[in-house]
Amino acid sequence: MELSISPGSVVAPFLSYLNSNFHDVFVNIALFFDVLIGGIVTLLSLGSPQIMIGCLSVICALIAGWRVGLMTLIGLGCCLALGMWAPAVHTIALIIIAVAFSLSIGIILGVLVSRSERLKVFSRPVLDVMQTMPPWVYLVPAVVLFGLGAVPALLATIIFGIPPMIRLTILAMSQIPLNRLELGAAIGAKPREILWKIELPSALPTLLVGVNQCVLLSLGMVVLAGLVGAGGLGSEVTRGLSRMEFGLGVRASLAIVILALIIDRVCRGTVPARFLKH
Repeated sequence: MELSISPGSVVAPFLSYLNSNFHDVFVNIALFFDVLIGGIVTLLSLGSPQIMIGCLSVICALIAGWRVGLMTLIGLGCCLALGMWAPAVHTIALIIIAVAFSLSIGIILGVLVSRSERLKVFSRPVLDVMQTMPPWVYLVPAVVLFGLGAVPALLATIIFGIPPMIRLTILAMSQIPLNRLELGAAIGAKPREILWKIELPSALPTLLVGVNQCVLLSLGMVVLAGLVGAGGLGSEVTRGLSRMEFGLGVRASLAIVILALIIDRVCRGTVPARFLKH
């Protein structure tokens, strides 16, 4: 009699154990992210869509320049004209949270891994596996632990965006000229000062690529997450497919592309041009 062990037979009992023994922990985590999502959605819904689009355009113009502000005004106006404003607001909230957490965790882990050759060797196959796994793999355990809704979709999106950010952070840190680090040490700067004032500013051009990757991966996951009740534009795409409504699917897809372009340009515009000259 042959014995076969599948990944599911190993992971399923582990997930059941976590769900049974740490249920309250997962409930609190879900509550935290629900409040976070609800807060951003409420903030973006304080006024009429026209007023909020104008405010967001002004904010983007102050952050990234008048061209990005004009692009935001036109793009969000198109979302409103397409009838996708409410789903777009929900998607914006999910993307903001997912990208913020993915960038923060990815950069911190990337900096730590870049300090050790052993960690680099150990992390390489782990990151390879995480980046080659289908997005569905991240959704399944999240749904098992947190149920259907926006929270499991958000957590799966965060995890999905972390590996490329770690990899690009390691690459960025390895490309920093040694003479800059030596100069910082020569003037008596502490390791923390060297990190914040020399290493991270020098690594910004490469880190920007990570921001772009996180935004695009997050948007891709948000669409898939519509299948597990995440809401937003992903649910509109799913609804269009399930009902065979081609127009609805196209309108939601166009809104997703518009949001991707706006978020990418805003993220790029937050970095002072002088850093990009290094």
